[in-house]
Amino acid sequence: MKNLRTQFFYYLKPAIPRFAQLAIRRQVIVGKLDRYAKVWPIDPEAGRPPENWGGWPGRKKFALVLTHDVEKQAGQEKVRFLADMERELGFRSSFNFVPERYPVSGELRRYLTENDFEVGVHGLNHDGKYFNSREIFLERAARINRYLEEWGAVGFRMPSMHHRLDWFHDLHIEYDASTFDTDPFEPYPDGVRTIFPFIVEGESIQKGYVELPYTLPQDFLLFVILREKNIRIWKEKVDWIVERGGMALFLVHPDYMNFEGMSLRSDEFPAEYYREILLYIKSRYDGEYWHALPKDVAAHVRNSAPVNCRRTWQESI
Repeated sequence: MKNLRTQFFYYLKPAIPRFAQLAIRRQVIVGKLDRYAKVWPIDPEAGRPPENWGGWPGRKKFALVLTHDVEKQAGQEKVRFLADMERELGFRSSFNFVPERYPVSGELRRYLTENDFEVGVHGLNHDGKYFNSREIFLERAARINRYLEEWGAVGFRMPSMHHRLDWFHDLHIEYDASTFDTDPFEPYPDGVRTIFPFIVEGESIQKGYVELPYTLPQDFLLFVILREKNIRIWKEKVDWIVERGGMALFLVHPDYMNFEGMSLRSDEFPAEYYREILLYIKSRYDGEYWHALPKDVAAHVRNSAPVNCRRTWQESI
């Protein structure tokens, strides 16, 4: 049923004006807020560490991971602004590009990797058809793997956070980032209910990979759909994650950020909000966090995670 609804949505989406899409989604999500108040933005169950959890490198209190999905060409044109903002503040992040939706700049990818950022693959396009059949997924997986190899990338995130973790074993990845601890407003709303990374084991000869759920509400949800005018929810969630020693993993889109200080479009928010949360973490938790790229978190989990962090797909939903 979930897949049929998704197919129907993507069939109708091109005919619906952008402002109408936002208005419909806003109405639907606002109507659900009270229903999910006990599990969003914080799901208390997600704060339990895995049994025998070994902690973070350097005995840091929590991990800080910054990720970005670049949805369209307009977003790609803002990547340098966002990366330079992070560099100025002493941070690094990963940028996931959609290779067959717009021409991905090789020069930009080189700039990022040469400056210690990470590049990942964000599907092929944004049509929502990846799971329509096993044949379609396998054909697309082969193309995704070619981009992973060409870009020297080890990480993947599916557009719109669609996920079938058992199928992702066909991707040549060290980690996937297509899930979340709690986000009941996504098309695939099943959260993994943990603020810790975990290994998704394969079957027989399948290679396992590390799953990195995002644990902070997406910028688009907070500032475009819910029209939040401050970073209160981000701060509250970060503080909660810190108390439990988890992974604060952000998913922020350059597409929706306004760096010019000019009038905001209906699908934009001030880039200053993102700067504010980085400054908040840097000042309040200086010396307490392990700031790492997703690939480094995946390597840490592979090298040191206890057996309890190794899950099958059935156990992770």
